[in-house]
Amino acid sequence: MSKSRKSLIIVGNAFERERRAALTAPTRIMWTRDELGHLLNVYGRMVAAGQWRDYAINDGNEAACFSIFRRASEVPLFRIDKVPAMRRKQGQYVLRAMDGRVLRRGHDLPALMRFFDRKSLKLVD
Repeated sequence: MSKSRKSLIIVGNAFERERRAALTAPTRIMWTRDELGHLLNVYGRMVAAGQWRDYAINDGNEAACFSIFRRASEVPLFRIDKVPAMRRKQGQYVLRAMDGRVLRRGHDLPALMRFFDRKSLKLVD
């Protein structure tokens, strides 16, 4: 009788396959606690002003998205994307309008969110 080393090879290969799969697994892009703090701070102010009513948070392999809605059944008014691949180019944060136009890009999320402070100012005669 000859001993079969097949079980050792399978275990070794399975371990190596799992190690390689863990290294090549796609990472999920998520918002950090500080980023969510900035986003929800502005969102809370606009909800208190009666302009926004709902939001959605999405994660993905290439970007994370924070969408802002006037009503839950509509398309988002604004979408803030976090795209780390653009970090060294134009900035990893992108503010998009309802139709997909890029309103602002930046490296700093609080600076990007100041766009909404400017929008809330109204002229009074």
